[in-house]
Amino acid sequence: MNRSKAFFINGGAGRVLCSIPALERYAQDSGDEDFIIVCEGGMDFYRGHSILHKHAYENWHKGLFDEHLRDKDLLSPEPYRINEYFNQKCSLAQAYDIEINNLEESRELPAPTINLNKMETITGHQTIQEVKSNLNKDKVIIIQPFGRSVTHMGEYFIDSTSRSFEVHNIIRIINQLREKYAVIVMSEFPIPIPENKNHLVAVPKEPNLRMWAAMMNSADHFLGCDSVGQHIAKALGKTATVVIGSTVP
Repeated sequence: MNRSKAFFINGGAGRVLCSIPALERYAQDSGDEDFIIVCEGGMDFYRGHSILHKHAYENWHKGLFDEHLRDKDLLSPEPYRINEYFNQKCSLAQAYDIEINNLEESRELPAPTINLNKMETITGHQTIQEVKSNLNKDKVIIIQPFGRSVTHMGEYFIDSTSRSFEVHNIIRIINQLREKYAVIVMSEFPIPIPENKNHLVAVPKEPNLRMWAAMMNSADHFLGCDSVGQHIAKALGKTATVVIGSTVP
């Protein structure tokens, strides 16, 4: 029996973004008009998507099993276990494509798309303009020092996956960049940035990833580790400098 599919997309927001091109192709090519996406990794970046929004459900959606899952094949794509990915022959987005669309080999894909609404776009732009004004700089760079697996233990930041920057390295980078650029640090943890009244650094406590995307949309550059920030930058067509630790492109 050729049943409709339910794709369970888990992990961090970066994985969610990487799944978008493959799911777009599935929606366009499969003929499966009733497929759904169960957003175990969050729904933020499916929201507002012209193709995928109507297929996306939070995993606690009322009646999800009885109304949407009972008669479907349930699939949990795991791109890291695709042979072409761990042999460095395809990207994470292409690995999703291979599994979701049952391909024999990788193919070229467009960048993921993030659909910001007008309020998000304007708020992000105004925030960046305020940072430029407050820090007296013409250019803004957003820096993401840590991946989601980092833990804060006392004075130490520990990342078992080795994706994140070492604290002393990222502080040295920030200190160099802050003299010429308005630096915004994208981190849920406080970093011991040395005080410099002539070259301040912005550290907004912003939990909403769509708001970070809106800010990045109006920023000039992104610098970070292999985490969600680089995927947002790619989706928005922003220039980026990404330091790859234990992961591969």
